[in-house]
Amino acid sequence: MSEQLNYEAISYEEFGRAFFEIAVNEERVADAIGTIAGDEFTMGPFTQGPGKFAKVSARVRIKHPIVTRHFGEQIEFAIRIPLEIDLTIDLRIDRPKFMVFGEINLKATAVAAKPLLLVLDVVPPRSSDIAIHVTSSSIRAELVRIVGNVDGEIRRFIAHHVAGEINSPGSKKAQVIDVGTQIASAWTGI
Repeated sequence: MSEQLNYEAISYEEFGRAFFEIAVNEERVADAIGTIAGDEFTMGPFTQGPGKFAKVSARVRIKHPIVTRHFGEQIEFAIRIPLEIDLTIDLRIDRPKFMVFGEINLKATAVAAKPLLLVLDVVPPRSSDIAIHVTSSSIRAELVRIVGNVDGEIRRFIAHHVAGEINSPGSKKAQVIDVGTQIASAWTGI
């Protein structure tokens, strides 16, 4: 004797929306963005300041992303990626070090595409999407940092690096889930 299935039918549109809301949640997006952004990278040395006499180098540590999901016509995400930066400015006579804190602000949208794809469309950051806070231990280093626009150069470099990671072939591939292929491989029939 066969058992009767108990379920409440919904429309295909309701199913699709519910599927997206479950499949593309904050935790999964944070993990995907964390994988794309990586853990750490170095920048520099590059020259800054009057006469380009200062050499700036940094080690950037990328922390786990913080994701907020917004529901509307599309499912959108505000993504904050905390940063810790060890910054060194080589002044030839002095090598002050700074601890810099900051974050990258990204936006992403969950998109349904043909034939049956789930795409996380991530907008690459601009330098204005990077916020940093730098404290200095010496007046000389602080002056070079300000006059040489070291903060602006750090923001530009980080934005360029992260945009490159987002636009890399591996990242582009990771931003697309072929739901049809996944279902076909999982479906075993009755």
